[in-house]
Amino acid sequence: MAQLAERPAAATPYVGKTGDPCVMVIFGAAGDLTARLLLPALYNLARADLLPKEFAVLGVARAQMSDDDFRKRIREDVKQYCGECIDDSIWESFVRRFYYLPGNFNDDDLYPRVRDRLTQIDREHSTHENFFYYMATAPSYFGLIVEKLAAIGFMDQSNGHWRRVVIEKPFGHDLESAKILNQQLLKLADEKQIYRIDHYLGKETVQNIMAFRFANGIFEPIWNRRYIDHVQISVAETVGVEGRGSYFDHAGTLRDMVPNHIMQLISLTSMEPPISFDANAVRDEQAKILHAIQPLSNEEVLTRTVRGQYEEGIIGGQRVPAYRNEEDIPPDSRTETFVAMKLLIDNWRWADVPFYLRTGKRMPVRNTHIVIQFRRAPFVLFRDTSVEHLMPNQLVLHIQPEEGISLQFAAKVPGPVMRLGSVDMNFEYQQYFGKQPSTGYERLLHDCMIGDQTLFQRADMVEAGWSVVNPVLDLWKALPPRNFPNYPAGSWGPKEADELIERDGRCWRNFTE
Repeated sequence: MAQLAERPAAATPYVGKTGDPCVMVIFGAAGDLTARLLLPALYNLARADLLPKEFAVLGVARAQMSDDDFRKRIREDVKQYCGECIDDSIWESFVRRFYYLPGNFNDDDLYPRVRDRLTQIDREHSTHENFFYYMATAPSYFGLIVEKLAAIGFMDQSNGHWRRVVIEKPFGHDLESAKILNQQLLKLADEKQIYRIDHYLGKETVQNIMAFRFANGIFEPIWNRRYIDHVQISVAETVGVEGRGSYFDHAGTLRDMVPNHIMQLISLTSMEPPISFDANAVRDEQAKILHAIQPLSNEEVLTRTVRGQYEEGIIGGQRVPAYRNEEDIPPDSRTETFVAMKLLIDNWRWADVPFYLRTGKRMPVRNTHIVIQFRRAPFVLFRDTSVEHLMPNQLVLHIQPEEGISLQFAAKVPGPVMRLGSVDMNFEYQQYFGKQPSTGYERLLHDCMIGDQTLFQRADMVEAGWSVVNPVLDLWKALPPRNFPNYPAGSWGPKEADELIERDGRCWRNFTE
């Protein structure tokens, strides 16, 4: 009998091309994003030997700090958020690459000082004048900072070096503002210099969607309307606004999650096979899907979308407050904390296959997953048996908290009578390949260093995502909700979200962990 391949005993170390010599400039280096995600990701890259030897970081923020103060803070942050002991054998060489410059982003005098400091750092670390600028700032500063950098000549690539800009979401707050931001950036930089980052694409399962589909001959032939009944995408969070009340109440869940995270998941799940894994080949196919999503009319917004806002409830045995009682939230806020939608993709592969999506805060569990539900097998063979109905097969891509893939299918229950039971085959990355220290940003930062834009959104993709969302934003603004709050914290959202999918004879797949 042929033997199955042995499971690796331990995690396989990161392998890949070392990044190009460069300086990473973090605007907003004293903020939460830098502390929780960027610094630990850089440390993990250093441990994996994927940072170039000619590498340095310049942090820029308003807080007054010296280089030494910044380095002490980095040690505290990495120790807190990496969850593992710091390796002293690499720490000293890692931390001495970090520098700090205090200043106000609105101050014209800051940017000549940035230029002088970068010139000095480049000389000390031989980084070949390659710089990438990470915007860990409020969105209002994105265009301003790039404009100031261009004014001092530090977006110019004419002498063989490269200059890149990394922008965190949100990319605008509606279609019009997204277009304005894109136009502003593209006046100052080429599209190849702009890296619009979405940390969801740093997750292994999201990256694995393409590998799963296109490297396995048993799945792609049935990945279409003939075999698939519908697709569900759920992004559930147990947290509330986490101290971001003033930002979140202006944005809401629809703006915060759907045009970026969820549109990326939809496009990777439904795209056609690209001609290669070249960045533009992949993004061309993603863009086609986003443009093929049927725009919603006003009537369809009313029947195919659901919004909700949580009231007080219990999560993990703890009572949590209603959204309107959270810090910095107006007591009469009409901002949605939950969204559910039914979308259709108008192309040959997916015609008449609904894509149901939902995302919300204060849900019972933190869980992100994609459910591919296949059509039921015909019942004819079983009609004279005790089998009353056939369960459809489901393929589930688990994205967080545990990353993996599971397949649900029917099997005969042992015994003299024909009875069927539902069986799950489960694959978990951590169990099979071992656990890698990761924040989700390691792959993305490394790609910035080597110039690979595959996992970054292009301008047309950003605008296509907003094109889907804009009609919903407009109608919801014109018709404010009358029933908020309409779901208790710790539930799976308002009852209208269940009705949305149940009207079509389907139901949500909920996970308890």
